[in-house]
Amino acid sequence: MDPKHFESQVEALSALDDTVRRKLFQFVEAHPDASRDQAARAVGVSRALAAFHLDKLVSAGLLTTSFRRLSARSGPGAGRPSKLYRRSALQLDVTLPQRRYEWAAQMLSRAIATGGTVDSREALRRTAHEHGEQIGRGLDRAPAKTPALRAAARALGKCGFAPATGPDGQVVLRNCPFASLREGCRDVICGMNLAMIEGVLAGQGLRGVTAALEPQPDTCCVAVRAAPADRAPSDPAPSDPAPR
Repeated sequence: MDPKHFESQVEALSALDDTVRRKLFQFVEAHPDASRDQAARAVGVSRALAAFHLDKLVSAGLLTTSFRRLSARSGPGAGRPSKLYRRSALQLDVTLPQRRYEWAAQMLSRAIATGGTVDSREALRRTAHEHGEQIGRGLDRAPAKTPALRAAARALGKCGFAPATGPDGQVVLRNCPFASLREGCRDVICGMNLAMIEGVLAGQGLRGVTAALEPQPDTCCVAVRAAPADRAPSDPAPSDPAPR
């Protein structure tokens, strides 16, 4: 076990050993680029206390910061840029005694990426879909009248994908559980991920949503959208134009 790595993991986890700090971390995780004022209001603490705990989370490597003006004003008198917080890319995974499951996953995924056949990749996707279905069936379902897209976000949130609504209404998955495996074999891992997500949606019985590969920086490669509405049975079927 690497002592320095172990110490850094424990220190990062210990930074969350405070109720207010955990609530602030969870708020920022769900609302990237949150300001101190926004986080303080959401958690119900003073701005000064929120700033103290947020900066402790930054020091522990759990959050990162940036600066931006939140108003449309610019130039003299516009005020100073706000300090904004978002979750860092730090991954915490402490096991005692130490296990190296990720190493095995990396070796297997790279073997498929470099020497695998079309059949082996299809077998991986099929297995991932079946595994996703098992996960989906094991999750409790949203109330009956919940819109399908919201129900999908609810289910994928329980799987650790940190879903959020994108600018055009799709569900963006802000966390990829397989991020550390993608280097050098993105097509294999992303294909597996897509198949698993489709399986989760199928296991939940959600027919009104679709998942597709839409890679974006710093997010999961999959986006989830509402499926196009089916053509009403009374609508006339499209026909070929009459010959001239």
